[in-house]
This record gives sequence, structure tokens and C-alpha cells, in this order.
Amino acid sequence: MWTLDFWKDVAERAVKTFAQSLAAGLVAGATGLLDVEWAVVLSVAGLVTLASVLTSVASAPFSSKGTASLVPEVEYKV
Repeated sequence: MWTLDFWKDVAERAVKTFAQSLAAGLVAGATGLLDVEWAVVLSVAGLVTLASVLTSVASAPFSSKGTASLVPEVEYKV
């Protein structure tokens, strides 16, 4: 958890989560872009992103090689 690679992994997951939840909030109302309640959608996306970061931090003691994942890293043979 104390490595730059770990925090890069956390940031990548958080950005993806934010984008996914923002997209979900935009299409959930099925309204026009100008009719979206941006404060609500951004607030929910921010809360979900915080949950993603906290999940990654909680996973740190169980992760392999300093990643934010609970899934062990698999090496593929070529």
C-alpha cells in the first residue's frame, strides 16, 4: 500500500469507477443533457469513487505484489 504502483492502480480504478457511475447517472434519467441534475449525478459518482478507493485500501493487505486487487496476479506463458 505504500508504493507508487499501488496508488497508480487505485487511481486507475477510481477514474474508471467515476466514469462508469457518471455515465450510468446520465442515462438513468433518459433526459436531455441539459435536463440532467448535475449536482446529484456528480455527487453520486463521487460517493461511488470514494467507495472504490476505500475498497482498494482495504484490499491492500491481501493483494499480491502491491496491487489494489484481491485477485492474485496470473502470469501467462507465451
